[in-house]
Amino acid sequence: MSASDPGTAAGRPAALMGAARIPPLPPSERSDDEVELLAKVGVARDLNLFTTLIRYPRLFRRWIPLCGGLLTGALPARDRELLILRTAFHCGARYEWAHHQVLGAEAGLSSEEIDRVRRGPSAPGWSEFDAVLLTAADELRSLSTLTDPTWKQLNRRYTTEQMLEVPFVVGQYHLVAFFVNSLRVEVDHDFSQHDHLHQPFTDDSSHP
Repeated sequence: MSASDPGTAAGRPAALMGAARIPPLPPSERSDDEVELLAKVGVARDLNLFTTLIRYPRLFRRWIPLCGGLLTGALPARDRELLILRTAFHCGARYEWAHHQVLGAEAGLSSEEIDRVRRGPSAPGWSEFDAVLLTAADELRSLSTLTDPTWKQLNRRYTTEQMLEVPFVVGQYHLVAFFVNSLRVEVDHDFSQHDHLHQPFTDDSSHP
């Protein structure tokens, strides 16, 4: 399998679907400390990702600063979302894909670009740098490193802080994908309309 070829990654999670293995903690069962911790994520406090992880308050408390820090980090939001969406595709993470379709659109990605993420960096239509970003996500997934050509292309545009952040973002969203897939975290109702990671491409006629 090449660095830019996800193989059957997007087909695997059909086996992961089903009832949540550890359900979200209902509001009636939350302690004052858990309510306070959930408040740290603001309007996202009722999302299933967070209300499941709050069952382990110590881990929640330590993870949230990293999560928030990367979502408001040094990378341009559009670039970050390309890395995250490609990672979600590789991991077959329906929850992550659905949520970051919304965040990707807010960051400036068109619906066609979001759909094209699944085709990878070689798909027609990407700018040269967008293709490099998707290649970076692919390499980190398959090689656990960035090749010299990819590093050099990123480094021509990015600051030192941004270069440091690229593998952190891809790594963080592998972590999230492993969590939501393993626990079978249900896509939140408000995001369910975006749960089409495994649907056919919008233009299959031009892409065999």
